[in-house]
Amino acid sequence: MLTLDRIYQAAHVLKGVVRKTDLILSQGIAPGCELFLKAENLQTTGSFKVRGAFFKVYALADEEKEKGLIACSAGNHAQGVALSARHAGIKSTIFIPSVAPLSKIEATKQMGADIKLIDGVYDDAFDAAVEYQKENGGVFIHPFDDYDVIAGQGTVGLEILEQISAIDAVIVPIGGGGLISGLAFAMKKLNPACKVYGVQAAGAKCMIDAISDNMLTIQKNPSTFADGIAVKCPGEKTLEICKSYVDEIVCVTDDEIATAILTLLEQQKLIAEGAGAVAVAAAMFDKLPIAGKKVCAIVSGGNIDVNILSRVINRGLLTAGRLSGLKIEMLDKPGQLKEVSTIIAELGANVTKVNHNPGGENTDINGCFLNVTMETRNRNHFLEIKQALENAGYTIAEE
Repeated sequence: MLTLDRIYQAAHVLKGVVRKTDLILSQGIAPGCELFLKAENLQTTGSFKVRGAFFKVYALADEEKEKGLIACSAGNHAQGVALSARHAGIKSTIFIPSVAPLSKIEATKQMGADIKLIDGVYDDAFDAAVEYQKENGGVFIHPFDDYDVIAGQGTVGLEILEQISAIDAVIVPIGGGGLISGLAFAMKKLNPACKVYGVQAAGAKCMIDAISDNMLTIQKNPSTFADGIAVKCPGEKTLEICKSYVDEIVCVTDDEIATAILTLLEQQKLIAEGAGAVAVAAAMFDKLPIAGKKVCAIVSGGNIDVNILSRVINRGLLTAGRLSGLKIEMLDKPGQLKEVSTIIAELGANVTKVNHNPGGENTDINGCFLNVTMETRNRNHFLEIKQALENAGYTIAEE
């Protein structure tokens, strides 16, 4: 069973192996509260996952280690197991879903693991790993539903309490539930008044469904770019711990996650992956009762593929109202573009793209559409520009 002593033992074992990551006071991300960021994206391997993996491997008997390690992961647990295996001088075979970012796959390979890519998501890799273990032997290192793994993740909670004891709430990402289980257990035992909130992607809310149904339920097709928390089903152990120690779990959309990634990058110079940004997204978009509170959001990982980062940034700009588009219906005559550009420029926006198209069959013969893409400060700034154009007599067409 999970005990506080076991979590303290994990903290002792992990000294010199993992970093005691910084607790950073953010500026302006969630103005209604005092928000601290636990920067596990700066952890060894770029994620908190190494904590649980390393402690689990440490706890194995020598005869178990000789059999080699088997694991499944979307990428972060894979790196943790590979590093732990290399440290122990043993073999590791790791099953990774094909949708995992290439950066995570390559990093795991470089640590010496034997990689097996499986079509599908995490749970498909899990099934393949279990079948492989039956046929070939080896010790399976579960990414979340294991008390030693959970104890290792719980060391994040001990660190937070060392760094700032007077904390009102902690916001934690949830996939299978290993991190929040260990953290919530430690936090509630040592500071029962502290609220522990979980956050899932709206397209992958297996823990919320399981708690609501009071049983393990399988979400058939989890859909989110936050691959680290795209889990079909939580664990039996993590479900029971969450039911006992977690105060509330909420959802954030992929657009909100993208906005949080962009905000962390711009304002804090921190790179977070999708799963690593969900706690910040919940604080930014008022998903939780944290106004006036001293709050810690766990930035759980930073292993985002650079190929997807540009798309995430673009989506974040759109959601935040920083990148806006207008479709303007007008008569096709000289001077129109100049007048529109002048109105936009005087209100402080920057036009980045203009596309002129003839009108359709339901418009005037000499009518046209002007599609304008522009950089704006926020959603209110965009609405101000839209109103100014309408006041000047232009018709804004609905997209």
